[in-house]
Formats: sequence, structure tokens, C-alpha cells
Amino acid sequence: MPSTFRRPGFVCTDHFLDVPLDHSAPDGPSIRIYAREVVAPGKESADLPWLLFLQGGPGNKAVRPGASPAAWLPRALRDYRVLLLDQRGTGRSAPADRRTLPAAPAEAAAHLRHFRADSIVRDAELLRRHLIGDRPWSVLGQSFGGFCAVTYLSIAPEGLREAFITGGLPSLTATPDDWYRASYRGIAAKNERYFARYPDDQAIARRIARHLDASDERLPTGERLTARRFQTVGLGLGHSVLFDNLHYLLEEAFLPDGRLSDTFLRGVHDHVSFALQPLYALVHEACLCNGTSSNWSADRILAGLPEFDPLADDFRFLGETIHPWLFEEDPALAPLRECADILAAQEWPALYDRDRLASTTVPVAAAVYYDDMYVHREMSLETADVIPGIRTWVTSEYEHNGLSADARVLDHLIGLMRGEK
Repeated sequence: MPSTFRRPGFVCTDHFLDVPLDHSAPDGPSIRIYAREVVAPGKESADLPWLLFLQGGPGNKAVRPGASPAAWLPRALRDYRVLLLDQRGTGRSAPADRRTLPAAPAEAAAHLRHFRADSIVRDAELLRRHLIGDRPWSVLGQSFGGFCAVTYLSIAPEGLREAFITGGLPSLTATPDDWYRASYRGIAAKNERYFARYPDDQAIARRIARHLDASDERLPTGERLTARRFQTVGLGLGHSVLFDNLHYLLEEAFLPDGRLSDTFLRGVHDHVSFALQPLYALVHEACLCNGTSSNWSADRILAGLPEFDPLADDFRFLGETIHPWLFEEDPALAPLRECADILAAQEWPALYDRDRLASTTVPVAAAVYYDDMYVHREMSLETADVIPGIRTWVTSEYEHNGLSADARVLDHLIGLMRGEK
């Protein structure tokens, strides 16, 4: 019997379902996935259309009602019964980390070959049939969740009534190298914007990097903080709130005697540790492979960009890039280094079917953020050109986290879908 609880504004019901680890071998090993049904109080028995939410990531669990930033959720509950899916490997859906994955690197890598968008979509299809039978449902995909929505349109469009996508139209043709060349240009642009807003932070960040190069400063988990790992606090530069929070972190960096403060080291740890989302680091590049391998693409491209050297005269933060040395310096990732190397060398099957996308009849509405640091506008619009009838909204009003920050984003997309915008 599903468990239900109430809190102000939400009625939540738990759902679990056993699904194949490998959907091409349905009689093989299975995993248990979890999803939380959310409905507005008083609408528990209403015949509402279902909206599946696909979280950004990869490797992030779904939002928790009332505990995670999700401005879109109350707006969605006006019209839908929402299903918050913990994508496989996250949250309560067979979490994948150093404690749960097989100890043998080759076995762990073989397990993780089934943790990309194609498997997530097939999980969703089994959930749909389990919950509502043959009725199609709507999908809302944020960032990587949007990538999953495009995979959904490619392999199981019959399951979809409509698709909303925010900051998540993937390229159908770019290699990982193409993707990261564009990414570093976007990261450099966000650095310029950041240091233009907080010009004194350039000297502070440069001082921190040089201090870390010369001194042994330890994070709360015991490992030494290096200058290059400090650069990765820039992952949040494409989010409106985290952009400014970085400044508040830097302004408390140093003690009067020149050492780094515990406040700063604790804050840096919370930014740079992958303990809460190791799957993100393990399969991030794999999720950009559409019939290719990555071979540590972000790190290879970075090697040709001396302006990102942590000791360069003009300091630059890194962004959404994963590097092999993270699996040496982060205790949450270190046991998975050999597994990560195997995954980086893996040639991955295609995630998108251009012909099926070009013939889809599923209505699609998509928000494309003009200066998105994570998902590139030009590539997104090239993909939009392939999907017939897509209603695309290009906006400079929001950063990548617009959906979670402002209910008007989803409201605008719903209006587009209904012909009201």
C-alpha cells in the first residue's frame, strides 16, 4: 500500500517499482526505482492529467516538496498531478556510489552503462503503465531532464501527451569535444561577468590559488585543497543565486594571520565535494555521447587553454566540467577512479533519433536561456529546428535555474502550449 503524507500545499504519495537493470534483458537483475506523486490538497481524487518531472543532473535526485527550490511546483499543481522521479542511481532509486557499486571497477562500469537517459526513459515508461495504464502523460524536463525528454521523444513518443523543456535541448550532432569547446567559451564569459560585478574578487581568488599552491590547507574531510579543485567552485556561476553566493564565500576567505578560515573551507567543501552526487561525476560526459566515447573530453580540451591555469595572472573559475584528477582528490570519488577511466573509454550508443524527432506529433514547448552556461543556445536552437511545431521561447531574463527560481517560467510555457502566448 503506497504511503502518503501531507504538508502545507502538498499531498505526497510514495511509489516504488522494480525494473530491469538492463532493459534489453528484462529477465536479468532488477533495481527498485522510486517516485513521489504530488497533488494539491483537495484534488486527491480529481481526474487530473499527470506531469512527470525529470530532474537536472545527471545524478541528482528529484526535488523534495517544500525542502528544495521549486517555484514551478505550485504552478504545476494547479493543472496536474505531478510525479517526481528519482532517476535510477539517485535518491531512493538504487543509489550508485562508492558504497553500493561493485568493488571491481569493471563490474561497476558495466553496472553504470545502464544509467543514462535511455534507461531513465524506459523506467518512466514502466512507471507510466504501472500508474495510469495506456494513457499518455506530460513531461517537464529541466537541464539534463530536458535531454531525457528529447530521448523520450526519440524512443517512446507514444507515452507523451506533451513535453515542456527548460534549459535542456541537447545537440543532436555535437561530439563531447564540440560541447566542451563551447562550454569553456561560456565559462570564460561568466567569469568576465562575475569579476565585472565583483572586481575586488579577482585579487582575492588569485591570492587563494597561490596560497593553496604553496600551503597545505585541509578541507573538513581531511584532504588537501588544491588550487585546481578550488577553481571548481565556479560550477554555480550559471545559477542566479550561486553566482552571488560565491562572492560571499570569498569575502570571508582569509584570517588575519593569512590562513584560510574554517568558514571558507567548509563552504568550499560543500561546493566541490561529490559525496551527494557521485553519479554526476561518473556519467556526466557519457550523457553527452551520442554514438561516441568521451575519453575525458573536458580535461583534454582544458589542456589547450592556458588561460584556465589556476596560477594564471587573471584567475578563472571552472564550470560544469569533470576531470580525472577529481577522482584522486575527492574522497567520495577516489575509490571509483578505475571505473571512471573505463566509462571514459566506453563507446556509447546513440541517445537521439533525428528521424523520429523530425516526425513527432507530440506538442513541445521549450525555454532556451540566452546566456546559459551549461546548455548552449546555438546548439539548442539547431535541435529545435528539427522538431516540428515546437514552441521555443528564447529569454535573457533568467539563468539556467529559472524554472526553480520563478513560477512564471512554467506558466509561460503552459501558455505557449495552449496558444495563449
